[in-house]
Amino acid sequence: MSSTSASSRDNRTAVDKAMALLRAFGEEATTGVGVSELARRAELSKSTAFRLLASLQSNDAVERAGNAYRLGKMIQNLGTTQESDLHARLRDALTPFMVNLYETTRQTVHLAILQGTDVVYLNKLYGQLAVRSPSRIGGRLPSYCTAVGKVLLAYNPDAAQTVLSKEMYAWTENTITDADRLSHELTNIRRDHVGYDRDEVLLGLNCVAAPVFNGTGQAVAALSISGPTGRFNPESQTSVLRRVTYEASRAAAAVSAAVQRT
Repeated sequence: MSSTSASSRDNRTAVDKAMALLRAFGEEATTGVGVSELARRAELSKSTAFRLLASLQSNDAVERAGNAYRLGKMIQNLGTTQESDLHARLRDALTPFMVNLYETTRQTVHLAILQGTDVVYLNKLYGQLAVRSPSRIGGRLPSYCTAVGKVLLAYNPDAAQTVLSKEMYAWTENTITDADRLSHELTNIRRDHVGYDRDEVLLGLNCVAAPVFNGTGQAVAALSISGPTGRFNPESQTSVLRRVTYEASRAAAAVSAAVQRT
């Protein structure tokens, strides 16, 4: 074997290579990165990256959606940070309004907030129509492909601009990845005060969400109703959702004021 061939050999162990792949996600750990880009960043061949990603996926360290990978539940759980006082109080104050939505609709209801460009789910009540869903209490998802995320982006210009300026990966064939289309949808959300996820984060799941405001007009949280595509019509729930989030905004304003006084 020539000295050139020997010097170019990758002597890293399989664990070293797997760690290099995990580090390669960087700031896109929750939004997703394509395998070619991950291989380039980790200085691996594409075939090696595929093989290692398959092993990591089987251990819930990464998960695949569409043509991208992101860090999985196991890794995300390791990095879970302590809940802030504001978010804990919001969860406690707004959960009764989630119960109101559930009792009215009997569908799955979420409460979420925005952290950076991701949504974090503070609470979830499971509906009677069973449907597979990637959301979980304490979990994170990219904002651009979820109803709660798009609603919160619509009222957070800085976060929206960050999302619109970066590549958005398709989690399903229906995910909006075009910046102009997403920008237009955010404009419609500000007009209608509701946003939708139509099979965008997971095929077979659709959702409608509305913002919860504090006393200064800031959208501090979002409530959503979701159900299985074909059996759940999100447009039919807009009236009850607007009514409940209007009432919830009063509670959120009181919480925000109380936190500011402490």
